[in-house]
Amino acid sequence: MENMTINNTNWVSSLPSDWKKVKIGSHFKCRNVKVNDTDYPPLSVAKQGVVPQIETVAKTDANDNRKLVLQNDFVINSRSDRKESCGLSNLTGSVSLINLVLFQNGNDFYMPYVGKLFKNYGFAEEFYRWGHGIVADLWTTRWQEMKSIDIPLPPIDEQKRIADLLEEKSLKIDKLITNQEKQIAKLKEYKQALITKAVTKGLDPNAQMKDSGVNAIGLIPSTWNIKKAKYIFDSLKKGTGITKEDVKSNGNIQCIRYGEIYSKYDISFSEAFSKTVEDSIVPKSYLNYGDILFAGTGELVEEIGKNIVYLGHKKCLAGGDIIIGESHSNFKFLNYASYCSASQIQKSMGKTKLKVVHISSNDIGNIYIALPSLEEQDQIVTFLDKKLVDIEKSIQIKQFKISGLKEYKKSLIYEYVTGKKRVSL
Repeated sequence: MENMTINNTNWVSSLPSDWKKVKIGSHFKCRNVKVNDTDYPPLSVAKQGVVPQIETVAKTDANDNRKLVLQNDFVINSRSDRKESCGLSNLTGSVSLINLVLFQNGNDFYMPYVGKLFKNYGFAEEFYRWGHGIVADLWTTRWQEMKSIDIPLPPIDEQKRIADLLEEKSLKIDKLITNQEKQIAKLKEYKQALITKAVTKGLDPNAQMKDSGVNAIGLIPSTWNIKKAKYIFDSLKKGTGITKEDVKSNGNIQCIRYGEIYSKYDISFSEAFSKTVEDSIVPKSYLNYGDILFAGTGELVEEIGKNIVYLGHKKCLAGGDIIIGESHSNFKFLNYASYCSASQIQKSMGKTKLKVVHISSNDIGNIYIALPSLEEQDQIVTFLDKKLVDIEKSIQIKQFKISGLKEYKKSLIYEYVTGKKRVSL
């Protein structure tokens, strides 16, 4: 396959008259000292910056083949399609070899300013444009290319004013974002509690209760029964393998992979985010309206086996590590009952916190579910459907506010570090 390149454009063509335009390589060097992660603690380079190694990231066995990072170095992932995965390090440690570790050659730059400059979205786009690769999502910008990128060099005292102002404004914006995120978390907790109460206690607050005999469920209305999921589902079967490479933007059929159950969907879906080429998948696992999908693999014990229900009518394929539950019962109620905290506790029971956690169709089948009459199931589904629409609207409003705040912060940083806005004395 032909190697692709992208022509660079000048992102700092217009600067204040007292600012200079310089090449990165004339003021920075790349640190390539190899160390191990015993002497130098492993660090992760993510969108939130340079942090102690994140538990959920992919790890290699190359413990003695890492790059040294010193405090005040700037570290950026050379995979330039991972835009803004970089940051000024407050830590000394080690990172994987895919990262570029920069340190200043001289004293012309104030490093907190550099941290804002290199992390802004304008530089991220320029860093990407200087890259190369076979396909756009496997794009690399090496030091050889990076050192030729133009960057602004304001007077050192102005760099300090810019960095201080942006830090102050960023903290205020981040506080507003955190507040919205906390409100979203509370809404999600409320939603989970609402579902759990409805599918284990019912809607009648005066109903006579009895012991379910299942610790995770506790008391249930006296007219309800307890059944294992395998006696409610008509079948529990596995999907078939659909790799990341099988996902095509121009595919001719919808598909879903197990990781998307965690990252792309909430509790139901009618259209899939991904597509594939139907004839390329052998064998095929088609979904039917009302099928309940459980993620058979995950990274967190407390989330393993998350489930969603398919409410679409178009053809859709299920990938491997997905357990498909088919039932002619009230599948919406069954989906809520499988989603509730009482079921999640049972899914997680006995699982060990490893890099990857698995759950089998047999495990799913042995989950105990509280079953009311079909009439009461319909009432509970109607109640939850309405309540969840209201909760989701509130969450979306707050997510919209967060997006607006993040965009404002991005534009603010870009305008100040490139001289579009000036900091008064």
